[in-house]
Amino acid sequence: MTRISPSVDRLVDALQFLPGVGPKSATRMALLMLQGERAGAERLAKCIQEAVELVHACSVCRNLSEAEVCEICSSPKRDPKLLCIVESVSDVIAIESSGQFSGRYFVLHGRLSPIDGVGPSDLGLDRLPPLVAERGVKEVVLATNPTIEGEATAQFISESLEGQATAVTRIAHGVPIGGELEYVDGGTIAHAIRGRVRVGS
Repeated sequence: MTRISPSVDRLVDALQFLPGVGPKSATRMALLMLQGERAGAERLAKCIQEAVELVHACSVCRNLSEAEVCEICSSPKRDPKLLCIVESVSDVIAIESSGQFSGRYFVLHGRLSPIDGVGPSDLGLDRLPPLVAERGVKEVVLATNPTIEGEATAQFISESLEGQATAVTRIAHGVPIGGELEYVDGGTIAHAIRGRVRVGS
């Protein structure tokens, strides 16, 4: 990397935190912000700072929110008896864009991966059975990604909810094996939501 000044070097290093951004892309971004888009850079810095200070996990579903309880959890229009389990906030956005789901969510912020040291408690799965029981949830929709880890996570959740008066379903048609929900179009997700299937007996 071309060294210009310590401040520029730190900015380039910081930009590489973003997914898919390497040294060259980060250098181009930094130079753009410093050479001709300083107002935009200042606005970006302010927005990032505000978001970091104000946005946190919803105390109920773990979605991102500025309030203690997010808009989805607090909305009277959402069905509290219908709960969708997703891996990330990106998945919530993807499903919401389909317009086919009227329930609430529980965001895992990951998936089970013993090789990486990610266990059930790291995903908040210890909170899930009591939450389902307390809310009287009638259906849990497993919308983890159709990867090996996502399927293992869905299976673990299904087994942890055995014995409860809750139907456990899995999104089905339209989502490609090995795919990520955030990259699937809304029509495909809508089909998957409508075609979900029950898990287990």
